[in-house]
Amino acid sequence: MINCIIVDDEEHAIEVIQHYLKSIAAIQILATFTNPIDALSFLNNNSVDLIFLDIHMPEISGIEFIQTMNNKDTKVILTTAYKEFATSGFDLDVVDYLVKPIPLPRFLQAIGKVQKNINSKKVIQPITQDHEYFMVKTEAKGKMLKINIAEIDFVEGMKNYVAFHHNGIRTLALLAMKDVEEHLPKNQFIRVQKSFIIALNRITSIDGNRVILKGISAEILIGETYRKDFLDKMREKLLL
Repeated sequence: MINCIIVDDEEHAIEVIQHYLKSIAAIQILATFTNPIDALSFLNNNSVDLIFLDIHMPEISGIEFIQTMNNKDTKVILTTAYKEFATSGFDLDVVDYLVKPIPLPRFLQAIGKVQKNINSKKVIQPITQDHEYFMVKTEAKGKMLKINIAEIDFVEGMKNYVAFHHNGIRTLALLAMKDVEEHLPKNQFIRVQKSFIIALNRITSIDGNRVILKGISAEILIGETYRKDFLDKMREKLLL
């Protein structure tokens, strides 16, 4: 299943793409946006495979939107009424460029390109116990730091960055929380709210909706969205 969002300041343009996608079972629409700023915020916290993106929008253009995106693996199909911007789009490695009004056959051709692109993309394997560390790009240009998996206490989301709290220090990395969550070992880490992923072996106690971690003075609140999964995980370790 390919997860997508639609970003266009015109509701009618969104409705056209929604109508076309109804007949394509392999693609699921996660959300639609008339405000590109809201779409960028959604991308920072959700896994999206494909974006249908208008070029002419208020606040920021589609080209600026692509340049701002953190996850460069997300595929983009540009939609616009202006043919002259095609070169700019392909310079940014978009999958396709559709000119409005979009004919259905041309739309299906673009979808075929996306499916071929995603299916041929190299699959990134999640980190397992065989991987003892990974490298992250820091806020300093050209600088990378080593993060030992076993030393991570928790990961904190901070707008366009995440902070790895490990071995008594904090390392900022230009990443999205969803990318970190996808690539940390599921048997060692769990997300407890929008902005926090914690190491299971650092938990010392749970008090209501608060989690206390070993050696960490701050208490982390359990978000309502993540509460059930977290408590189910804890019940697996509960002695009765």
